[in-house]
Amino acid sequence: MVQNRIAGSDNAALHRFAMFAVIATFCLIFVGGLVTSTGSALAVPDWPLAFGKLIPAWQGGIRFEFGHRVVAGFVVIVTLILTAWAMRVERRRWVRNTALAAFGLIIVQAVLGGITVLFELPLAIAVTHAATAQAFFCVMVSIAIFTNPRWERTVRREEREAHPPLAILAIITTAAVYLQILVGALMRHLGAGLAIPDFPLAFGQILPPYWNEFIAVNFAHRIGAVVVSVLVIWTVIRVLRFHREEAQLRRPALGLILLLALQVSLGALTIWSGRAVLPTTSHVAVGAAVLATSLTLTIRSWHLFGVPGRRDVLHAQGNNLVARRVSA
Repeated sequence: MVQNRIAGSDNAALHRFAMFAVIATFCLIFVGGLVTSTGSALAVPDWPLAFGKLIPAWQGGIRFEFGHRVVAGFVVIVTLILTAWAMRVERRRWVRNTALAAFGLIIVQAVLGGITVLFELPLAIAVTHAATAQAFFCVMVSIAIFTNPRWERTVRREEREAHPPLAILAIITTAAVYLQILVGALMRHLGAGLAIPDFPLAFGQILPPYWNEFIAVNFAHRIGAVVVSVLVIWTVIRVLRFHREEAQLRRPALGLILLLALQVSLGALTIWSGRAVLPTTSHVAVGAAVLATSLTLTIRSWHLFGVPGRRDVLHAQGNNLVARRVSA
């Protein structure tokens, strides 16, 4: 019993550190967005040093670019500690593997950041850098969820008849949010954020009167926002209608709808302000928060209900196996 209490204390501490790692990663995403919003991506032209030094002069865009490197280095150290800690105290192999995946992703992300600087911001690498950052954030959020002491105390329930199942709907919503973030990253790195200078219309019309690659990407981001909004509202309504009593689903659902409203408002402010630094950077960060909250709802709904179709198949297979044994 004493050993169980010690193990429980270790796991609770690991969970708290995982939450700290999530916050640190969110700050890194904000600082990374700040680099793009201020146009400071190549303010420091070399890597891993800065103008051949460990610490350059803090002036102009160098403050944002080098600050991003400092925060990134801190997150690497935090991730290394989290991984080592999980390998030491976490008994579930799949959670340990998730922690190893997080450390692998942060190393890949650091290398991509270096390549982005050395090759002077190639579009494909820059967008991949953004995609990897969001994937890493998702893995960190997942570790925080898995290490929560309440995770293993959750009792699997039967979901009320609904199509598609909540877990599937939440997966689709999360995937749509992730793709929307990638389109947004493409738009930012193309410099197409103001290719359509008004909102909610496009050049005063529903559809742009003319097209080029910048307008196409910008308009695709707007269409993606509509798709994501519909999916988020659908998911939230599903939770509030059928699972209001489940606090572990209700809370992220309410958070998700509030974050969506904030994100749409920030998108509008970004355009109306001519891409002012604060709303533009906040738009990037809140997009990551929407993704993390949608992922939380996905993981929890999957853990709580599973997928009814798969569960029915496994149940039927089990019954057939018992029947064959009895007949034999």
